[in-house]
Amino acid sequence: MRYFEIHDPYYALIKAENQEEAIKIYAEYVADDDGTLHEEIREVDRDYTLASFSRGGTEDGKEVPISEILKDFQSDGSAVLLIDLALL
Repeated sequence: MRYFEIHDPYYALIKAENQEEAIKIYAEYVADDDGTLHEEIREVDRDYTLASFSRGGTEDGKEVPISEILKDFQSDGSAVLLIDLALL
C-alpha cells in the first residue's frame, strides 16, 4: 500500500494502491477534482503516515486507542485516513 497527502482544496491523508486511485478516493469522499489534484498530491512514506494518522482523533475530539489505530492502518484496502476538520 502507498500513502498520499493532499493539502488543497482540503487536507486528506489517503491509503491507496497508486496515485490515480488516491485521486479517485479524494474526489469521492473529500472534494471534487477541479483538475489540480495531480499537482497537489504527493506521496509520503509509511512512517510519516503512521505518525500523522496516530495524532488524529475522533470527530468529537477523543483520543483513539493505539490498537484501533494500528488495526485501521494495517487493514487491507484503500481508505481516507485523515480529513480536513472543516469537512466534519
